[in-house]
Amino acid sequence: MEESGRILFAKRLRDARERLRGLTQTQLAEKTGLPATTISHFENPEGTRKPSFDNLRRLANALEVTTDYLLGLSDDFVSVATDSALYRDVQNLTDQDRDFAQMMIRKMLEKNQPKE
Repeated sequence: MEESGRILFAKRLRDARERLRGLTQTQLAEKTGLPATTISHFENPEGTRKPSFDNLRRLANALEVTTDYLLGLSDDFVSVATDSALYRDVQNLTDQDRDFAQMMIRKMLEKNQPKE
């Protein structure tokens, strides 16, 4: 990870922890099984600690963001659970069936919206 990538990772990790999930370093440490000091080192833009792939996945999973977001490869932080049965099933549909499923999901979301 080059210097600008490390700085962006530190910023995004902290931002995801604080702003997106409202967690302290200690809470994130508990969710990931990593020491709080490790989280602190990762969030230090001037530090030299880089996460291993396994630790990067732990952080992303605990924060419910993508690893690409944390690494600065994507601005979309929403994690698509590619290991979920629903995601796998949708990938096996035809384009026409996928469009129909998307329409049904929109209808369900509309139905569950509070009435004004």
